Amino acid sequence: MKIEITAIPDVLILTPARFGDARGWFSETFNATRMAAAGLNVDWVQDNHSMSAKPGTLRGLHFQSPPHAQDKLIRCTAGAILDVAVDIRRGSPTFGKWVGVELTPDNARQLLVPKGFLHGFVTLAPMTEVQYKCSDVYAPDCDGGIRWNDPDIGIDWGVDDPTLSAKDTVAPYLRDFQSPFEWSPS
Repeated sequence: MKIEITAIPDVLILTPARFGDARGWFSETFNATRMAAAGLNVDWVQDNHSMSAKPGTLRGLHFQSPPHAQDKLIRCTAGAILDVAVDIRRGSPTFGKWVGVELTPDNARQLLVPKGFLHGFVTLAPMTEVQYKCSDVYAPDCDGGIRWNDPDIGIDWGVDDPTLSAKDTVAPYLRDFQSPFEWSPS
């Protein structure tokens, strides 16, 4: 597995090896032993799978607060997405900064979004499917979000009028939010 560090060092791009022949290819998308050997010791407890019918569907920016904060490992298995992580750890040198990575079935990239980050994505193709692992179960009382188009974050989603959930249209702005996450240097 190839591991790339992004502009925010705690957000990683993981690209599993593919082994192909005339039939197609095989890829091991997750291996706990290899992840631990790379220093990525995450206990995954929940897998999620979403499908968005239309391009321009935006899901996010979401997080779960402690005690049910989640690390996420995201991959796109059909279509294409721009996957985004935003640092919301108080005191972090990258607080409010974002990283965006295009994920597709062809590039096989996965984005590792740690606790203390917002996560969201916009679909770039019809019938897009996204699968992701979470390090804690969904807990509605810990669910939160920040406005997808927050000018203080300034994400370039590449769409002007995305399809949104009702919840995402009324999420607060970062400036009106007290983050439950605190950065600590490694």
